[in-house]
Amino acid sequence: MRRVHGAPLLPSPSRSSFLSPCAPGPPPGPVPPPPSSYRPVQRPSRHHPHGPPPRRPCKPHPHRRRRRPAHEARAPHPGPMLRCHTPPQCGRVPLRHHGRRESAPGVAVRCARWAPQVAGVEAASPGHAAAAKAEAEAARAGGGGARPSLAERLRLGSLLEDGLSYKESFIVRCYEVGINKTATVETIANLLQEVGCNHAQSVGFSTDGFATTTTMRKLGLIWVTNRMHIEIYKYPAWGDVVEIETWCQEDGRIGTRRDWILKDLANGEVIGRATSKWVMMNQNTRRLQRVSDDVRDEVFIHCPKTPRLAFPEENNGSLKKIPILSDPAQYSRLGLVPRRADLDMNQHVNNVTYIGWVLESIPQDIIDTHELQTITLDYRRECQHDDIVDSLTYIEEGEGKSMNGSASAAQHKEERQQFLHCLRFAGNGDEINRGRTVWRKLAR
Repeated sequence: MRRVHGAPLLPSPSRSSFLSPCAPGPPPGPVPPPPSSYRPVQRPSRHHPHGPPPRRPCKPHPHRRRRRPAHEARAPHPGPMLRCHTPPQCGRVPLRHHGRRESAPGVAVRCARWAPQVAGVEAASPGHAAAAKAEAEAARAGGGGARPSLAERLRLGSLLEDGLSYKESFIVRCYEVGINKTATVETIANLLQEVGCNHAQSVGFSTDGFATTTTMRKLGLIWVTNRMHIEIYKYPAWGDVVEIETWCQEDGRIGTRRDWILKDLANGEVIGRATSKWVMMNQNTRRLQRVSDDVRDEVFIHCPKTPRLAFPEENNGSLKKIPILSDPAQYSRLGLVPRRADLDMNQHVNNVTYIGWVLESIPQDIIDTHELQTITLDYRRECQHDDIVDSLTYIEEGEGKSMNGSASAAQHKEERQQFLHCLRFAGNGDEINRGRTVWRKLAR
């Protein structure tokens, strides 16, 4: 029974009254079956002797995904995107090929610098992959091609407007810092080497690790390091961004020099400078060779016409000669063996490895209380994977002697320490390189 407002009690309508709207109430006696047009197809159950009521058409759920009919075509997925390092000039762009979207995912990069070459990396297509591989091999063999590689487009570096110097930015990674939570001198040296190689590639030199020109490859000539000088005024910490500018120029008849300036990208502060001298050597005879006019025309066209030095000061530390050292040494570390990881792509010990060997013989109390400010290395001989090396360190008495033991001299000696170094073969005693390091008091 149910009560209607303002009306007497009426019996509740049964389901049959809903199926037959004209019926005022349940008929007496047994309930007749519904018309055949309403007879359900489902089997009757205990709750519904005549079957469930007919289902009404449902509206599509707003959050439910509609099933796509077979005759509708599936829209292609635009694929992953990449952004290059210059946000104001770049943006996301889906991969397109001949005016239409690719049916398989790919990668595309849009950059204002390389506007004509927006095709990106079509790795989804076997034909595109084969073409990209052939292009990369041609670039490696011929010293670069017209179309830049993906690494060149994503690299945070480029030639400056005059084309005579190269600038690149690097983020200091967690595995590049030492016990002081700042970048190590080996990290700095590796970054200098990296930006120098990238500069050589950007001007069209070979990418085989030697940075050679066409004439040099024909004559079997390569560049080798003769001297390296690094000064660090402030070590970058983990997560800092370092901007490095580099350029090369002529230095005598048989060599060239490369300079670097390191800056903190956050504030533009100069945190370090470096310079190096390189000489030309015959790869087969391992003998030094003068720079020919053909090689000079190929190399020095990318160099500043007027001398530009990272250390323009007179009598700067990069010009100081390192004397010949004799036994006995105050500190030593004997029996150093090159690891396999110390060999570079040229099959000899990398230049940065020598820096680590020099620091192995520094006394521990200097490591704990000072930090390296300046390091200079003169390279004499190559080191192979099966050589055994001894590291010798000598205390250099310099400015302290000229002050005649005054109080200022004692204070200066405590704040600054200088050492001379020698790396030599353990077997025959031949000199591999000489070095000088200057250490400043560590600020706590």
